[in-house]
Amino acid sequence: MVFLSWGRPSPDQQKQVLNKTGGFNYDEKYRGASVKSGDKLKDDQELDKDGFLINHARVLVGSGRETYEKGKTALQSWRHFGLDWAFVDPTIPVENGRKVCLCVKEMLPWVMLPLQVVYVDESRKSRKGPARFGFGSGTLQGHLLAGEERFSVELDENGKVWYEILSFSKPAHFLSFLGYPYVKFRQKYFAHQSSDAVLKHVNAS
Repeated sequence: MVFLSWGRPSPDQQKQVLNKTGGFNYDEKYRGASVKSGDKLKDDQELDKDGFLINHARVLVGSGRETYEKGKTALQSWRHFGLDWAFVDPTIPVENGRKVCLCVKEMLPWVMLPLQVVYVDESRKSRKGPARFGFGSGTLQGHLLAGEERFSVELDENGKVWYEILSFSKPAHFLSFLGYPYVKFRQKYFAHQSSDAVLKHVNAS
């Protein structure tokens, strides 16, 4: 089951995909695992044994509380997916259990990939100190990959603001299995483009 559209997917098309999709397409024991640090995921022998590959990117996007709040807003409104070739409906709230449709243009057709927010994680030690906001989304049946991805923005103890993408995934369809080298390239390309989108948002006046 692959959800395709020859034109930019409409809200109705996305809704139909989410109505047709089933539950998560990866093992329940890994649900929420992307909340861990990149090093811990890379050292997870179970993930490695089950064929998951780790994709990790961490980019400095600025400094200060204002930049952090802008970065948080960017994630809450799906600005990190605000690309010419990929998008999520920005009106959908980022909340635990919410299903969303990621639309990606691949060659001629658009591919609609169903996801569900697995968790929302926010921590702040004080009003002026370090803070972190992030959320993880898991793949649902009908997605070409199986796994989970976390997006987060962090204000560290030195006042620097970081945008981070961390995921573990493996092919869930013969198309992604056959073209997995290309899929891995696109994941790296997305990380670069997504970081640029967040940078653009936090630097906007």
